[in-house]
Amino acid sequence: MQVNRLTQQIQFIIEIDRLKQVMRQTLLTDGSRRENSAEHSWHLAVMASVLAEYAPEGVDIFHAIKMLLIHDLVEIDAGDTFCYDVQGNDSKAEREAQAALRLFGLLPADQGSELRLLWDEFEAGETPTAKFAAALDRMQPLLHNQQTQGGTWRIHGIRRDQVMKRVAPVETGAPELWPFVLQLIDDCVTAGYLKETLALNIQG
Repeated sequence: MQVNRLTQQIQFIIEIDRLKQVMRQTLLTDGSRRENSAEHSWHLAVMASVLAEYAPEGVDIFHAIKMLLIHDLVEIDAGDTFCYDVQGNDSKAEREAQAALRLFGLLPADQGSELRLLWDEFEAGETPTAKFAAALDRMQPLLHNQQTQGGTWRIHGIRRDQVMKRVAPVETGAPELWPFVLQLIDDCVTAGYLKETLALNIQG
């Protein structure tokens, strides 16, 4: 056993426990509190396993699960950026890249490189597996907001057009799930959980 290698691995394992302290805007489905980023990542990994039959051809489910488990580790340093926070998202990429450099750098080089490549693949969103993972990442908060009668949508005054833009990756990343997503959004608007898109007042 290589003592230095194990020391690095244990240091990383202890460090990532801090993800449990990073609070997201999304409420738990019972509405009792906000979920943390570790809970979110776990939930997505289980979703990938359960919904594997809807994955497009070329998706590696085990690879997707690993990707989803580590995709938000950078929030330990960068924090969670609310998806509808325009200003916060301007600096998100730079903050998260710096976090990835530090966090994955805690591991032995081979493992750090493997996880960094996984994270980079998710961020690039170009492979079928990354697209499927991203689709689940966009779909999960939708389920939570539906279960909490609007949840963070109502808190922040979010509209249908904003949600449609946010969940758009589902259409390409998990096409078989897209009709379900569209129906769920329609149902949420009808129920009053989500504001309808504002009509433009165009005067001729």
